[in-house]
Amino acid sequence: MLEYVTDADDPRLSDYTRLRDVELRKSLEAERGLFLAEGEKVIRRAIGAGYPIRSVLTTRRWLAPLEDVLGDALVYVVSDEIMSGIAGFQVHRGALASMERLPLPAAETLVKGGVRRLLVLEDLVDHSNVGAIFRCAAALGVDGILLSPRCADPLYRRAVKVSMGAVFSIPYARMDHWFEGLARLREAGFLTLALTPDQSAVPLDSVELGDRVALLLGAEGDGLSSHWLEEADEAVCIPMSAAAMAAGVDSLNVVAAAAIACHGLMRVR
Repeated sequence: MLEYVTDADDPRLSDYTRLRDVELRKSLEAERGLFLAEGEKVIRRAIGAGYPIRSVLTTRRWLAPLEDVLGDALVYVVSDEIMSGIAGFQVHRGALASMERLPLPAAETLVKGGVRRLLVLEDLVDHSNVGAIFRCAAALGVDGILLSPRCADPLYRRAVKVSMGAVFSIPYARMDHWFEGLARLREAGFLTLALTPDQSAVPLDSVELGDRVALLLGAEGDGLSSHWLEEADEAVCIPMSAAAMAAGVDSLNVVAAAAIACHGLMRVR
């Protein structure tokens, strides 16, 4: 259903103009929370993953590319100028969609399923990093992701955009109990590996990987907490070049480390 809107302050556009990023974070996992999907490809992936559409905001020239997936969804059509004003920048991928969240599975449900390779993110607060890690994990075949209670929201607009919709293609859940989380993973049969830049740790590619492995990644800057480092079955590292170490380059950023580590996790299935 098309509705043409000529005023950016029209209350029908409130999902886009009044629900700024702070409010989106507050709605994290709320029963009737929402998130914004940006661009044709991401919107298609969200719809394909079963997320209900609340509405779509687009311009005339992007109606045709999207109409095959929108069905009878409510579509607000605005001028390019209004679209840029609402988005805060030129939207080059055509549209914004307000989507309803689906209920997250319990962490116990995820780990007791058929998951064999799992990432566990502890307190990553940068939404771009979280989105990029989801994209790495999905691309390299990781089965699922667990988030600590304070980890950033994968359905935050920036995370969804950076992941190119990969947040819709990999199962994830949020831990209720950070302190006891690793013990529960071990009870489910997971070998827990704590990734650290400490070069005295065991190189990841030399670890004997069992049937179920959970790799722990820590926050930007601080890395994993001392509790998780001590609680994990083994601390592992990605070996750095000796020349780089001598020059003071002693670690990778968390996204690069996650990509290499995900590849290493998949060497044995």
